[in-house]
Amino acid sequence: MRRGILIKNIRCLVQTEDVPRLKVCGNEMSELNTITDAYLYLSDGVISEFGKMSDLDSGRISSNDTMLQILDASGRFVFPSFCDSHTHLVYAGSREKEYTDKIRGLSYEEIAKRGGGILNSALRLHETSEDELFNQSILRINEIVGFGTGAVEIKSGYGLNTGDELKMLRVIKRIRNSSLIEVKATFLGAHAVPGEFKNNRDKYVDIIINEMIPVIASEDLADYIDVFCDQGFFSVEDTERILMAGIKYGLTAKLHANELGYTGGIQTGVKYNALSVDHLEYTGDNEIAALLGSDTMPTLLPGASFFLGMPEPPARKMINAGLPLALASDYNPGSSPSGNMKYIMSLGCIRLRMLPEEVINAVTINSAYAMGLSETHGSIALGKVANVFITKEIPSYEFMPYAFGSNLIETVILKGNIISLWDNNRKYMGINN
Repeated sequence: MRRGILIKNIRCLVQTEDVPRLKVCGNEMSELNTITDAYLYLSDGVISEFGKMSDLDSGRISSNDTMLQILDASGRFVFPSFCDSHTHLVYAGSREKEYTDKIRGLSYEEIAKRGGGILNSALRLHETSEDELFNQSILRINEIVGFGTGAVEIKSGYGLNTGDELKMLRVIKRIRNSSLIEVKATFLGAHAVPGEFKNNRDKYVDIIINEMIPVIASEDLADYIDVFCDQGFFSVEDTERILMAGIKYGLTAKLHANELGYTGGIQTGVKYNALSVDHLEYTGDNEIAALLGSDTMPTLLPGASFFLGMPEPPARKMINAGLPLALASDYNPGSSPSGNMKYIMSLGCIRLRMLPEEVINAVTINSAYAMGLSETHGSIALGKVANVFITKEIPSYEFMPYAFGSNLIETVILKGNIISLWDNNRKYMGINN
């Protein structure tokens, strides 16, 4: 039994591709393909047709599907769902007290000495059962789905011991199996050095390599391996040891890099063919040169630099040099407690001086690439997964990042299933999943 969704009278269909690309680089990031007065036909969970309304053969489409839902998108825009390629959304509790400490002027180091920071989240996670951790995390998943995200990468890294890292990764697997959102899992045992190994970091690295990675690989719990390669965390030498061990077990590298200084993290990521290197507040000519000769996606996390009051990465310089850029939320309890990718677009425009077209490319096709998903997600193209959202009535696609505080998403569709549908008065109309 075929089932489909026909969205007609679309004011503007955004990010269309006749010939799908894996990523968009440099000056091409300022270009955005759209179709005005359009239709979009989704069938059996994939994009089957799209084009101008004048070319729509609704009778033929109706005859194809025994179950066809028709949505009228008059005055509305349709976008491919956001892809959020860097999050830590599986965590226990929250850290708003540290937020207040920061307002009062305490440094990160002072907060850490008082039991705050990543080690605070690690303690809370240790004390939380797997079921409760899943229940807390699935609420965040439902939240980001409502914000328009259709694919998400989730990292471990608040366990910092074998049992708790496995707990996190099993929760991520449960999310993948129970939600329509596309989920990629990343092992980040090297997120921080546990207190008991403060004076013996090499021993903790040995545990990651010899205990954690083999069992994670045996249970097929992770797609990627990540390391916080930065000042005060893990050195280039530590990072190389961990990445080599992960690659041996089939885990593709991703990397936290150059958030706190020029530490060589970007070059290390490129050396080990990392799918992405993320944060990148400290990116100079040498780092740009390394990235230009690679297949590694530079990924910026403006929510974290905004929340922490840190220097912004040189986005304009990177684009002008010919690099692609992805944007992600870094959704986590300590430095970016939000998974709202529309707001990330706004930060990209306001703080990174990116054009609206550039941020749309950065949160769709390029962020899909940073998750290894750009062949199936991130644009409106034939055969790609039917992950899209319909906006409220808006005047232009530029209005999305411009209206930074407004919820402009009206209908969410994941894998060809209508997740939520609202009328103009925000009255709930129904769920079909």
